[in-house]
Amino acid sequence: MPELPEVETVRRGLLPHLEGRIITRAEARRPDLRRPLPPDLVQVLTGARVLTLRRRSKYLLADLQDRGTLLVHLGMSGRMVVEGRGMADVHRDHAILARHDHVVFENDLGTTITFNDARRFGMVDLIRPGAEEALFAGLGPEPLTDEFTGAVLAAALSGRSTPIKAALLDQRIVAGLGNIYVSESLYRAGIDPRTLSGALKAPQVAALVGHIKDVLTEAIAAGGSSLRDHRQATGELGYFQHAFRVYGREGEPCPTPGCTGVIARITQSGRSSFFCPICQR
Repeated sequence: MPELPEVETVRRGLLPHLEGRIITRAEARRPDLRRPLPPDLVQVLTGARVLTLRRRSKYLLADLQDRGTLLVHLGMSGRMVVEGRGMADVHRDHAILARHDHVVFENDLGTTITFNDARRFGMVDLIRPGAEEALFAGLGPEPLTDEFTGAVLAAALSGRSTPIKAALLDQRIVAGLGNIYVSESLYRAGIDPRTLSGALKAPQVAALVGHIKDVLTEAIAAGGSSLRDHRQATGELGYFQHAFRVYGREGEPCPTPGCTGVIARITQSGRSSFFCPICQR
């Protein structure tokens, strides 16, 4: 499932095509995805001006002038395909089949933005004016903002007996993190994913926050990680998977110079955790 860097990469790619533009045409080609589409989706979107295009956790949010907010979640295989004005055949590759085009927008420049989702685990919805705060009330701070500090994370972890890997995947503690980037961040911080959250000392937590920010920033700069379905809005692959130090590298030597460890994989809460048993304690 796309994590924060993939969603942020898509957002940045969509900015010139949606932010400040008018949606002149909207089309819903099926009644539902993960959940039913709003019955008035086409009516609300047609003629709407997009004021801002934001991201909250793993959600894309397009603020519409006087019409609430369009919410998009990519699910497991969702893609935003940009076409038009000579861009067709550059942005849509052979793996993005037209039969999986479920929601289509056209802006006032003639550009088409299509939500394509082969598995249909994604979501397209409308947030009515004034309803966003309640919808996201349970989410933790955004990890790339100044609100996410060592002190804030330490307070959220205090007294918890949950393994740190599971705690960081809890969207109530920090928003947007997923399996890949938590594994990479814990490796850089030298923390075993099985360590109990409440047992971490303040300096460890502060260092972990710094590594989380670094990993996410580097991943966004690389266009995210394309392991299966992720594509940037330009149609290009992300390249951060080539920089993985532990994720998916079970049985390979630890990349830390001088370390004799071998990357191990364990299962935690049904998810694979990759780590170096020597470097991470």
